[in-house]
Amino acid sequence: MADPVLVTGGSGVVGRALVRRLVADGREVRALARSDRTAEALGALGARPVRGDVLDAGSVQEAVRGCASVFHVAGINAMCGRDPRPMLRTNIEGSATVVRAAAAAGVAKVVYTSSASAIGEPHGTVGREDSAHRGTYLSNYERSKRLAEARVFETAAEVGVEVVAVNPSSVQGPSRASGSARLLLDVVNGRLPFLVDTTISIVDIDDCSEGHLLAEARGVPGERYLLSGASLTIREAVALLRHAWGAPERVRFAPGWVASAGAAILDAGARVIGREAPVCLESVRTLRHGHRYDGSKATRELGLAYTPIEETVRRTLAWCAEQGLVPPART
Repeated sequence: MADPVLVTGGSGVVGRALVRRLVADGREVRALARSDRTAEALGALGARPVRGDVLDAGSVQEAVRGCASVFHVAGINAMCGRDPRPMLRTNIEGSATVVRAAAAAGVAKVVYTSSASAIGEPHGTVGREDSAHRGTYLSNYERSKRLAEARVFETAAEVGVEVVAVNPSSVQGPSRASGSARLLLDVVNGRLPFLVDTTISIVDIDDCSEGHLLAEARGVPGERYLLSGASLTIREAVALLRHAWGAPERVRFAPGWVASAGAAILDAGARVIGREAPVCLESVRTLRHGHRYDGSKATRELGLAYTPIEETVRRTLAWCAEQGLVPPART
């Protein structure tokens, strides 16, 4: 068996799928765990949990000792938070800590899970690895991932570690029912009063894991690889859901300014009562901007083959139906 690998963020959506894949491939996996509950869950996946935190340099150095490579997946993905500082610190400083720990342990390569949002392409353009950044941020999350990616590459150059970044678009598939997947569930269940027409990019969760492994094996140090299998408008997505699942029966679309106005009201109300709003200006701003990413570099240079979007949608909804999250298919 090859030397072990360390996975941070193994309890999250992307990290959990990656741990499963590594274990299935016969790799020895160590997984950083912040709590006993997380450690138990990671152990159930077949990994060896190691207690630690990406903000604790000593614990990361101990966890990475003797590893061949590191998959740094850990990070905070949140919208509408009242205080973005914990997310910024974890995503930026925590990532730099992992890279330095890898260098201290003599690790050959770090695969860093960035985000497609770090591309920062101007509205109406196709995001590619070399796209010029628009110069402004749609959300604190986008800001954190853009700055974290820059810090990771800067730190890698300082300490002499090979780092490859993967930039997944919206990750969808079985076991995903939170975050951006809530939009899909709410549409199928008819819970949204209206939709805003925009463009989204999606990558299958299994393709995301495969992209990480290919980046480890074939990725060029200092390069980023967008992982994005399909881009479609919300209207196209609704038509796909109807064809695959027979739902939703009817949806209504509203102008973007209506969503922005509603988000402003919710934002103001949340500030008054001291709570976080379920929808806020930065989430609506991100939605209205839309994203269309080009994931072909990962195919050309890494050999990644993408799952057809129709298959991803059917697999996802079938799993959701098993969990009682959506009604059975009506097709």
